[in-house]
Amino acid sequence: MTTIALVDDENSIRTSVSLALESEGFIVDVFQNGLEALDALETKAYDLGLFDIKMPKMDGNELLSKVRSSKNNELREMPIIFLTSKDQEQDEIIGLRMGAADYITKPFSQKLLNERIRTVLRVYQNRKVPDKIEDKAVSNLIKGDLELDDLKQLCFWKNEIVELTVAEFNLIKSLAKYPGVVKDRNQLMDAMYGDNIYVDDRTIDSHIKRLRKKFKSYDPDFDQIRTRYGSGYSWREQI
Repeated sequence: MTTIALVDDENSIRTSVSLALESEGFIVDVFQNGLEALDALETKAYDLGLFDIKMPKMDGNELLSKVRSSKNNELREMPIIFLTSKDQEQDEIIGLRMGAADYITKPFSQKLLNERIRTVLRVYQNRKVPDKIEDKAVSNLIKGDLELDDLKQLCFWKNEIVELTVAEFNLIKSLAKYPGVVKDRNQLMDAMYGDNIYVDDRTIDSHIKRLRKKFKSYDPDFDQIRTRYGSGYSWREQI
């Protein structure tokens, strides 16, 4: 069974999230801060970590840094999802570049969290499997300077990896798969979260804004995501 380390200084979060995940069949160990969690992580194998960022004694960023620098190979490669109230774009970028697999801000949907956990676990399992030429050909989407590895959920722009959350990867894939085709917000929400989860449609606008900034941080001339006012968004076809 999948074992998760949940690290958060809020008792209400530890209780509600652990109960919800256990009802889905996960085994969950809870910790109040990074220092307490690190002792356990170094002695017991976990499949995934859910880390808050703002915590006493040792915050989530420091805990992630110690996990990624561990001499224990399994711990060093364990996927981490940040579950935090820090909702600024720069915080998310820092978290992803430090090695977080995903970044989810509070308040959040428990149903959405469950799906993001399953996706991250699946992606990390796929990353452990050596590439086969035929699998890579099937799973990779290449559109001009963009390359998406669907099995491992890796995004490359001009051969440089772009750090994306699971939702952002799914959004880019939905747009880039059919360049020039306008996708409305409902279609993009379904691509990002599935058709059983509702989020405000303005969430898409926020994701698009962040995606543009992320790509521009790698390539100032990036201009692939087009806004179709009153309709939605499309991916510009490269000539």
